[in-house]
Amino acid sequence: MTSLRRMCWIFPDRESTRATAMWHPFFWDLYEDVAAELGLRWTRNSPDSVTVDALEPGKPRVFVDGEPVTPEDTLFITALYSLPYQSMDVFNQYALYAVLEQAGFYLPFPPSLSPMANDKLATILCLRDSPVPPIPTLRLGTGPDIGKHLYEAALGNLTYPALVKPAGWCGGGGVNLARDSEELRGLASLAQGGDTTLVVQPYLGDGTVDYRVYVVDGVPYAVMKRIPEPGSPVANASRGGTMEFPPVPPELAAATAYFYERLPIPFFCVDFLYDGERYWFSELEPDGVIAPDLGDPARTLQRDVTRARWTAYRDGHARFLNESESW
Repeated sequence: MTSLRRMCWIFPDRESTRATAMWHPFFWDLYEDVAAELGLRWTRNSPDSVTVDALEPGKPRVFVDGEPVTPEDTLFITALYSLPYQSMDVFNQYALYAVLEQAGFYLPFPPSLSPMANDKLATILCLRDSPVPPIPTLRLGTGPDIGKHLYEAALGNLTYPALVKPAGWCGGGGVNLARDSEELRGLASLAQGGDTTLVVQPYLGDGTVDYRVYVVDGVPYAVMKRIPEPGSPVANASRGGTMEFPPVPPELAAATAYFYERLPIPFFCVDFLYDGERYWFSELEPDGVIAPDLGDPARTLQRDVTRARWTAYRDGHARFLNESESW
């Protein structure tokens, strides 16, 4: 049996030159370096770089940028991305993930989980029994009839101010504060221009802190604490938030077992909000960014979490192959 030699991260190749220049030193380059330390090749590939020859029934051949790969030597990382400039790629991503799965490749994050993890309300409904209560959420579409305000029939229990954000974006993009129904109407009409589904949640107050727990093989490996910039409704670094890396709060560590039981995959992140009195379950991130501790030039924690993640993927791949042989 050939051992794992390559990890291919399927990612829509639509980043701007500015974003590429920012994200490579922030985490992409480190991901590749740590993989090399483990004897693995890590590449980021667009969906159209993968070609599949299935002319011979039952014997598909897969190529990445013209290079043949096999289920024995390669795994694919296939978490869905649906930011506005990637929207045209969503179907191709789903379809390719399904093709790779049917071709026998190990996908650490199964395609069947992508819709649940990508849509914020689907996530909360799936994990509604979380020991840390999910934040109350309302979802509304923004099609051509948004001006009829038919969605307002569901807003009877909504209180203001409320957070309004895209149902499937990431990085804190598009998050806004609506102070009354008129502001909500305005945000909904703007979202209509991009055919963007929205979720609406109660605003937990100024200074609400975000905790991202990195879960590796069911263990709460580390936590990133994000603190919002004064006056900002969101704590993401892209919106001016600052990052710290404290010990994992005991309440969040205890909740990890529930999430791993529901999602027995090698790596994922769970985001929680803390309003000063209690924690709220906010989001699931199957490939949440492993951010650097900018106060540590050696990036020790970022390297440790990344190494643990790649090792968990390698071990999961080995188990997958062993199980496949026993079928």
